[in-house]
Amino acid sequence: MALRPARRLVRTAAVVAASAALASTACTSSVPGIRSGPATGTLTAWTHGGTDAERSAMSQIVEEWNEVNPGARVDLVEVAEGDYGHAVQTAIVSGDLPDILEVDGPLVASYAYQGALLPLDGRLSPRTEGAMLASLREQGTVDGRLYAVGMFESGLALFADRSRLADAGIRIPGGVDDAWTAAEFRGILADLAAGDPDGRVLDLRRNYGVGEWLTYGFAPLVWSAGGDLLDPRTGRAHGALDSEPAVAALAELQAWQPYVDPNVDDAAFVERRVALSWVGHWAYADHARALGDDLLLVPLPDLGQGSRSSSGSWAWSVNARTSRPDDAVRFLDHVMSDGAVGTMTAANGAVPGTWSALDADARFDPDGDLALYAEALTRPCPRFPTDGCVATARPRTAAYPTITYAFATAVDAALRGADPADALAEAADTIDADVAANEGYGQAAPPE
Repeated sequence: MALRPARRLVRTAAVVAASAALASTACTSSVPGIRSGPATGTLTAWTHGGTDAERSAMSQIVEEWNEVNPGARVDLVEVAEGDYGHAVQTAIVSGDLPDILEVDGPLVASYAYQGALLPLDGRLSPRTEGAMLASLREQGTVDGRLYAVGMFESGLALFADRSRLADAGIRIPGGVDDAWTAAEFRGILADLAAGDPDGRVLDLRRNYGVGEWLTYGFAPLVWSAGGDLLDPRTGRAHGALDSEPAVAALAELQAWQPYVDPNVDDAAFVERRVALSWVGHWAYADHARALGDDLLLVPLPDLGQGSRSSSGSWAWSVNARTSRPDDAVRFLDHVMSDGAVGTMTAANGAVPGTWSALDADARFDPDGDLALYAEALTRPCPRFPTDGCVATARPRTAAYPTITYAFATAVDAALRGADPADALAEAADTIDADVAANEGYGQAAPPE
């Protein structure tokens, strides 16, 4: 098949400089410690460095493949999660991508736009094509072509300490439609703080730094208030990200800052210094071990338009220029098997990425520990949200790297005391300048 040449992305000077400052490694033509060229009879696969449990699970999945595919062994190369996006983008520019690579869901459109990913339509087994959750299929699809398959979906909510809530007389929400209101949540923080030695009762995972977590974790507040990261009609940030609802959402988040534990040791919740932990599914195993029956999962606060959560997660793709496309795609079929999906989601608490694996996991049953995640994903939000929708995908556009950088920077600034309106106006300027510089990335605005 003819391969489309990689497109050149035009970034404004502000975006380039700030992105370099946020990256934990300098931008070079290669990434130290990463082997990109496949050895004879070997496929190279890059994986992000997740939790210890995730790394162990992925190693097991690869070992199972290698045992029965000696002629197409996979060499798994782990890249630190904080460096991963930078490493992939650097490899796209230098032509050094591995045969197989993990991609963070919202970045699929950017990589596909650059011609880096192999279209998977008609290459995957019919079983794999039909087994994926609808949200994961949508995440991996760009301009009608499928470029990525996800072993798991994400879950975002508040982990809570049941005993601490009971001691403070705080009601426990019965589900997404019974979420705490903004005013109620402020009162809950104050009530919990009144009985806490230092008054720091909320973990927002500030130890994760300034990056994708701030977008994944706190864009739901903007959506819940009635705002958005992009105007779905124009494809621009102005009119959405700097709107009154979006500013109100960031101001609400800012008001919680006095109650936030900095969590520099990543142990605020498991050591029970805080009663509430705003984090994703990946923390479930550690939290469950630490709190046992005291662990609760409750929806994020409702800022006026219903509780929302983010959706989308890591997925697997194939390098458009691999010399072994058939073997690489077969490996994707392997990671999407129920056995592999079950191994991974047992380790990370994520929502299984296939219907059959989801049905087999009792944690997501209506009375299971993680039922809230499944409930959210059964109520996905379309591009133009409807009443009652919950799980919301981050914008699927080649501009996403700039969107997430700009929004995360605005969230961090607000948490440090900056004016939310100013922070979001600057973010909108940055995003729209990037979209204009790239002539809209060739995407027309969707119809109203």
